Amino acid sequence: MIKILIVEDETMLKDSLEYILNNQDDMKVVAVTDDASNAPQLCHEQKPDLVLMDVITKETNGIVFAAEIRKEMPQIKIVIMTAFPEITFIDEARKAGAHSFIYKSSGKEHLFYVIRSTMRGIGYYPGPVDNPPSIDQLTEREIAVVRLIHQGISRSEIIEKLEISEMTLKKDINSILNKTGFDSILEFALYTAVNNLILPVSH
Repeated sequence: MIKILIVEDETMLKDSLEYILNNQDDMKVVAVTDDASNAPQLCHEQKPDLVLMDVITKETNGIVFAAEIRKEMPQIKIVIMTAFPEITFIDEARKAGAHSFIYKSSGKEHLFYVIRSTMRGIGYYPGPVDNPPSIDQLTEREIAVVRLIHQGISRSEIIEKLEISEMTLKKDINSILNKTGFDSILEFALYTAVNNLILPVSH
């Protein structure tokens, strides 16, 4: 069960988030606050696994308190959320050590996906809106690699399924990152899944 602390000052959104998250079989909201300054204390008291942190709450900067939580309780995952397409928020969230970053305009399935992936150690940050990665540059095998990563299998299993060497897989991953501008193959795989850029294998 993923225990979640919601930090959000818009009452309707706060109530909606609590409702949809509690309706997931593997999620439970353990606390809700409309002021980010309360978040560190609630983390000490409620011991959530993950904090869903709004950037701006009651004139306080949620990213500042996210950094405080990461310093004091590094085991807690942080997902930053905002309604504003302000690119500096993404940079600030990374510097604060937040694991993932989403926009409030995202659908609920996107939110669930990001929360679960973050808990598995796969962070998510949106790519540049005006410069999305070009999937057309990827080879068929590189796309196959990404699809297998979507399935959450290990590198050794990818090597076995594609019948390639470990060195070839490393070259493919480096090629994918060079072509798309991402720093992590896991982040790129999550980005393509959330945005339906590379569809999963049909069974």
